[in-house]
Amino acid sequence: MGIRIRATGTSTSTDTHSVVTHSGRAAAQCLERAGVRPDQVGVLINTGVFRDSNTVEPAVAALIQKAAGIGLDYTKADPRTFSFDLMNGAVGVVNAVQVAGSVLTTGSTEHVLIVAGDTHPSLARSSADAEFPYATSGAALLLEQVDDPEGFGPVHTATAPGTPAGQAYVDTAAMGTVGRTLMTVEREPDYEDRILAVATDVAHSALTDLDTATVALIASTPSPRFPGRLADALGIDQAAVRVPDLSDGDPHTAALPLAYARANAEGTLAGYTHVLFVAAGAGPSAAATLYRLPAETTA
Repeated sequence: MGIRIRATGTSTSTDTHSVVTHSGRAAAQCLERAGVRPDQVGVLINTGVFRDSNTVEPAVAALIQKAAGIGLDYTKADPRTFSFDLMNGAVGVVNAVQVAGSVLTTGSTEHVLIVAGDTHPSLARSSADAEFPYATSGAALLLEQVDDPEGFGPVHTATAPGTPAGQAYVDTAAMGTVGRTLMTVEREPDYEDRILAVATDVAHSALTDLDTATVALIASTPSPRFPGRLADALGIDQAAVRVPDLSDGDPHTAALPLAYARANAEGTLAGYTHVLFVAAGAGPSAAATLYRLPAETTA
């Protein structure tokens, strides 16, 4: 039995900078593509970090759930959808895959919906810059359990010692009355090298003895060159690297689902048997999992 991706959804339009709206649109699109009703989703996990107006309460997952039209009826006989935020930076989506797998194997729900996305808290822009290196977007993965062996393998995680390499925070000493529109992002000079090292280690753990010629790589995008550097470190051909649209900058938590959705839409996973998902970011921390593609994808 396996946990596979039933459908994907994305939202990258410029008519809004709200990550709640983007993630809600991605979730709704995902369900529509899958032909799945909202009441068939038992759990929604939001992995986004940078939120509209630095929202703290309620959980942004609940706001996304409402925006997607999931679980809005509350009569006694209506099915319930449980939603929550799982925030671990760029690694969050892979962490959510692990949690979703545990939920689905209990048989308590048919589907788990993972959503990801980030935005500048000012809601005034969608493109990254030197001070805030993250693009605004939303993405969703709908997961289900199947009898076939396709789907996600074990999730491997790792952290490295020392300083976190990067951090983001609201500077309470300087924010004054506009703290809901500000975010300070700091990266150490060796940020990328340090997260590359931990990403390489955890990716090797996920690959085991698999022939890398059959593996496509989807990785975090703290820089446009990061997935390619990781491929070189793993002995994976550069032609096997799949990335999201990076024209507005790093989609951060949404990078992996956006890249997978793009590759699927463009048919560029044909010929591969597996996708290696590697997420890496501040901590330094990383997580990796090997995804066995359905037969119809590999043909």
